[in-house]
Amino acid sequence: MLFRPFRGGPVVKHILLIGFGLVMLYPLLWMISSSLKPEELIFREPGLWPSQVTFENYTAGWTALKHPFGYYLWNSAVVTALSVVANLVACSLAAYAFARLNFPLKKLWFAIMLGTIMLPHHVVIVPQYIMFSKLDLINTIWPLVMPKVLATDAFFIFLMVQFIRTLPRELDEAAEIDGAGYWRIFIRVVMPLCLPALATTAIFTFIWTWNDFLSQLLYLNNPDNFTVPVALRTFLDASSDSQWGPMFAMSIIALGPIFGFFLAGQKYLIRGVATTGLK
Repeated sequence: MLFRPFRGGPVVKHILLIGFGLVMLYPLLWMISSSLKPEELIFREPGLWPSQVTFENYTAGWTALKHPFGYYLWNSAVVTALSVVANLVACSLAAYAFARLNFPLKKLWFAIMLGTIMLPHHVVIVPQYIMFSKLDLINTIWPLVMPKVLATDAFFIFLMVQFIRTLPRELDEAAEIDGAGYWRIFIRVVMPLCLPALATTAIFTFIWTWNDFLSQLLYLNNPDNFTVPVALRTFLDASSDSQWGPMFAMSIIALGPIFGFFLAGQKYLIRGVATTGLK
């Protein structure tokens, strides 16, 4: 043979993937490095390796606002936990109805539900604000949680519908023969088998709710009700000096729950994404 086949393809592929991953991680690494620098050196030394290491930004950022930063972490944890539970219950019920039950205009309602995925959130946020304002719910957590209770996240409904459709209907029929009704089939048969889809919904709901800045900024005006994204914004002030070091330090702390929740449910997330849509 004049030309030997090149067998270093996998090595080159992994090198390129590692390089691309480092590029994607650079902003996070820079933020970690900046949180360990004295504030006057953050923009003077743009490199990743700090010439001086200090933890003053963490101690200063924890007590820089009206309340200790743990107070805002707790507010975010309450909003996120309620949103995750509400989304799991409401979306799973809606998905079970679309996947297993028969009711009038089922296909039409399913099409309308899918159509809401293409509707930008910014289009509905103004009428939602007016509605919650008339209900006197502004500056409470309920405008952030109530949409989850009403199963407004069509993406998760569709994800669960596709997953439930992969389950054999013989399981439902066997449960019916044993005298089980719709509720018992839903709780005892369908939901235990939908653990990967439920975990995927929980992880994405947790991440999106925890990082949601626009809705929380719009509905929460009292500093006593601020969540982590809104609290981080208060470190930046256009009329005075911004506290970059403490903000970067608290941002690192705020990323901890996201990484922890993601790592805890990673295997279920991969199974849910891999099996959803297969039939």
